[in-house]
Amino acid sequence: MNFRRGRREDYPEINLIPFIDILLVIVIFLAVSTTYARFAELKINLPASGAQQTPDTPRQIEVGVAENGRYQVDSLTLGDAGVDRIAAALKTAAAGQNDPVVVINADAQASHQSVVNVMEAARQVGLTRITFATQTPH
Repeated sequence: MNFRRGRREDYPEINLIPFIDILLVIVIFLAVSTTYARFAELKINLPASGAQQTPDTPRQIEVGVAENGRYQVDSLTLGDAGVDRIAAALKTAAAGQNDPVVVINADAQASHQSVVNVMEAARQVGLTRITFATQTPH
């Protein structure tokens, strides 16, 4: 007797779609986490030059701003001065100079308005290169 007549024998299947999904996630993870060095294997010896660089440092105008709002332009103490007086001192200090740099040395406790007054005076005179001096904490 053949009792298996109506039954079909099922063969086990291997579903590849979840396997492909896992491999794709691994590839994406590796692509995102890998760092690429642009010139990692390129060794370059740059040529050396024996010529000295030309000293092209611009003239600096030092402006000091004290905590109490007093000003000093280079070695000229202005005291409590307005924007016009600071502008006149900057114009005198910049006389004959080609585009000098205004370096503002403001006290940490100086008011914001005191620093803005120096910037406004520099703008009135036509000095556009302004920088601030800082110091590193000990």
